[in-house]
Amino acid sequence: MGTYSVSMKELIDKLHLENCTPEVNIENIKITQADVNRPALQLTGFFDYFDSSRIQIIGHVEHTYMQQKGLQHSLEMMEKIMAGSAESPKPPCIVYCREIEIGEEFIALANKYQVPLLRSDKATSAFMAQLIRWLDIELASRCSVHGVLVDIYGEGVLIMGESGIGKSEVAIELMHRGHRLVSDDVVEIKRISDSSLIGSAPDITRHFIELRGIGIINAKTLFGVERVKDEQEINLVIKLEEFNKDQDYDRLGLEEQFIEFLGNKVVCHSIPIRPGRNLAVICESAAVNHRQKKMGYNAALELYNRVTSNIAEKNSQ
Repeated sequence: MGTYSVSMKELIDKLHLENCTPEVNIENIKITQADVNRPALQLTGFFDYFDSSRIQIIGHVEHTYMQQKGLQHSLEMMEKIMAGSAESPKPPCIVYCREIEIGEEFIALANKYQVPLLRSDKATSAFMAQLIRWLDIELASRCSVHGVLVDIYGEGVLIMGESGIGKSEVAIELMHRGHRLVSDDVVEIKRISDSSLIGSAPDITRHFIELRGIGIINAKTLFGVERVKDEQEINLVIKLEEFNKDQDYDRLGLEEQFIEFLGNKVVCHSIPIRPGRNLAVICESAAVNHRQKKMGYNAALELYNRVTSNIAEKNSQ
């Protein structure tokens, strides 16, 4: 885990922004905060608690206010926003929404302080929602784990286990059965929220699978684009482990076990490996059972209720 950033070029390309200050060098400008700010109070002269490290958004309200206050006042306030100080850095950029016209005086000011002025044709609220959602993903805390991530009936199943236990072979069988591979061997996990983890493959190994005795195969080329996926929310973890007759395995599933990634807990099942067990079918069943529980149906709890009701009836007779 660490501090992550997004380059200004990535922001411009991803959100299709117009760069109105091409003379500003954007090569070394990094965005490190997912939060954004509409500097309405700052345009009135109130700079207490102003977080200048955020992207600043100028919408219709801010632009109309600047027009009413006049050019001189607006330039003074914008200069305070762009200049930064020893305590607060310059903003990474200022984005004008709704294709608002940017005066030459403001462009000159931006060139002076080397703050990019960007422009979007989207409405302010819609643009902010899109920007924050994208930054939340790009700047999310992340880690890498050894495993295979597969989309089974829309449920993201992370298959873990010791090297050579058969995770990749299970993934191949699942793709044969119509499911989609997200990543083999290494899964990069991003914490999007307190309840959401997104898994993806490293760029260098995306769509590739290693099969011992065969070598590297390209799942996208071999099975088609409908059998691969770039990212998937992780809903369930299945741990494959060698069968140990001395270990007690959960046979009812009344109490769920969890594994933690980046502070988020995910339901986890430990599956013992024995000859003849069809692990792909077991993974499918686990995924469907997990979905049923999310929808309010718990087979283990229903069986438990039936048994206790039956015992109670017999005792009352």
